[in-house]
Amino acid sequence: MTDLAAASDYRQRGVRRVLIITFFANIFVVAVKAAAGLSANSLSVIAESAHSSVDAFNNVMALFLARVASKEPDAEHPYGHAKFETLGALAIVAFLSIAVYELVVSAFARLFGAGALPQATPLVASVMLASAIISFVVATYEERLGREFHSEILLADAAHTKSDVFASIAVLAGIGLVALGYPKADALFTLLVAVVIARAGWRILTRTVPILVDQRAVDEDTIRRITLETDGVRDCFAVRSRGRAGIGA
Repeated sequence: MTDLAAASDYRQRGVRRVLIITFFANIFVVAVKAAAGLSANSLSVIAESAHSSVDAFNNVMALFLARVASKEPDAEHPYGHAKFETLGALAIVAFLSIAVYELVVSAFARLFGAGALPQATPLVASVMLASAIISFVVATYEERLGREFHSEILLADAAHTKSDVFASIAVLAGIGLVALGYPKADALFTLLVAVVIARAGWRILTRTVPILVDQRAVDEDTIRRITLETDGVRDCFAVRSRGRAGIGA
């Protein structure tokens, strides 16, 4: 096995390991949020459970896409399959968009009187606090290794998981206001959760779309300077770059 092939194999095994670990963490968070949200009839907590379930689904999808992306170039894909991973990041945005729509519709329905009033309980508050801590640890771990492995799918998933942290804190604040006698705060903070999720989706788009449309990866002058400083090189012209840092297109 060549050094390049060994490095690629190490990267793909690392990406899969991270996705499996985060999948089990997300499944645990989904279960406790759903149980707490249903027991307290809290729309924002149930919404956060749905948000976290998208994380778990994304992990499964990402595992499949990461395996496809690791394949060697072939006759149909002479530049390799790496962009399948970037395409998977866009799929995450699609699922986030669906989640945002459902949350906004449910929140406005609750604001205009549909459904029973939520209950603020110590159990729900404890669950959301624990969820925020777990999500922060998972997102930090995933983002660190995503940068190490130059993995778009890990970075996209980390951005989504990081949005769980802020969303959980927002829901926790809403639960506090419900306890103080403001039941509509539950729906208002659900809208805030939707905004946090939408922001995460936008950040993923701004990182992945340039790769898919082959936006210039490195400044032309930088490539020319480095090339011309290399012994034996007389000239450098018609410079083009594509892909992403640290990995081929």
